[in-house]
Amino acid sequence: MSEAKTVKCVVWDLDHTLWQGTLLEGDDLSITDEMRAVIRGLDERGILQSVASKNDHDLAWERLESLGLAEYFLLPRIGWGAKSAAVEEIAAELKFALDTIAFVDDQPVERAEVAFTLPQVRCYPAEQALSLLDLPEFTPARVTVDARRRRQMYQAGFSRDAARAAHRGPDAEFLRSLGLRMTIARADEESLGRLEELTLRTSQMNATGVHYSEDALLGLLGDPAHEVLAVTMADRFGDHGAVGIVLVARAAGVWHLKLLATSCRVVTWGAGSTVLSWLSDQAARAGVHLVADFRRTDRNRMMEVAYRFAGFTADPCACLAALPATGEFERLHLVPAPQPPSPTVTVEAVELDRPAVLDR
Repeated sequence: MSEAKTVKCVVWDLDHTLWQGTLLEGDDLSITDEMRAVIRGLDERGILQSVASKNDHDLAWERLESLGLAEYFLLPRIGWGAKSAAVEEIAAELKFALDTIAFVDDQPVERAEVAFTLPQVRCYPAEQALSLLDLPEFTPARVTVDARRRRQMYQAGFSRDAARAAHRGPDAEFLRSLGLRMTIARADEESLGRLEELTLRTSQMNATGVHYSEDALLGLLGDPAHEVLAVTMADRFGDHGAVGIVLVARAAGVWHLKLLATSCRVVTWGAGSTVLSWLSDQAARAGVHLVADFRRTDRNRMMEVAYRFAGFTADPCACLAALPATGEFERLHLVPAPQPPSPTVTVEAVELDRPAVLDR
C-alpha cells in the first residue's frame, strides 16, 4: 500500500461511524457538527465520498437525506454483502486505483475483512474520522477550481452516461441532444493549476507528453509571442470543467502549436477535433500556416489520428525555417482553410487571428 498517493475517495460506514447510533435499532441518530465539517472539508478538497453499510438501503438513504448529507455520497452500497465487495465496486465505477481509496468503519472485523481482501485500500477506525483532514494523504498538494466541484462533475457524468445508455439511435443524434458547449479562453492565474494537471495526467490525448509546470505556464502568460488557452466544456447535464490546454507560439507567417492536450473524459464528445477545427479556422483568418509538434508514444495514437483527420501532414514546408530547430518532435504541417461550425458542439472562443500573407 502506497501512503504517498493522495486519497481520492473516502468510503464511510454509517452506524457508529458517520452517525451516532444504530439505524435498525431505532436509535435517535445524530451527526455532530465536527463530522459535518469533515464531510464538507473533504468535498471542498475534491475528495469524493461514498457509503458501504450493512443496512436497509431505503431507510438509510432516507435518513441521509433528512440529515442534509445525501448529496455528498456517490455510488452508495447499502445492503448485506461483504464490504470489500462494496468498496471494490465503488472504486471500479469511479475508475480509481484501490490505493487511492480510504475506508472508515467502527468495527475491527469489517476493517480486517476489507484489508485482507483489498490490501491496497487504506482502512481507518471510526475514532480517527475527525482527524482525517489533518492527515497528509487527505491533503492534496493543490486544490483547483475543478477539484472544488469534482463531486458535481461526477454526478453530472453519471446522469450523462445513463442518458447515453438509454438512448436509441445514432450517436450523432445523442451528441446533438447534449447541447455541448465549448469555451476556449486565454488562461488566467487561477486556471494554471488545472492546466498543469492536464499536461501531467493526460496521455491518450496529449500530443507531446511534455509537462509544463505552473510557473512555466505563468511565465508564458506574460509573453506576447505565446497564447496559453484553457478549454472548458459543459452540456445540459452540467459542467465538464477544464478539459484541455492549447499552447501556441507565434512566428513569422506560422503559428506553432507546441502542445494540445485534452482530457480523456471528453474524447467521445469530440473535444480534440473541435479544438483543431477552431484553430485551423483562426489560422486561415490570420493568413498563417500551422505547425504542430508531435511525439508518438505507446498511448497517444488517438491524438495522432485527430491531427491527421484535421489535415496535418509530415510534408516538408519552408515555414519551418521560422521555428527553432528540434530533433525531439515530429513536426506536422497544415495549410489551414476556413472551417464550418461543428454540428454537435457550440464553440465560444477568443479571436487569435492576426493579419498576415499566406504563402501557398
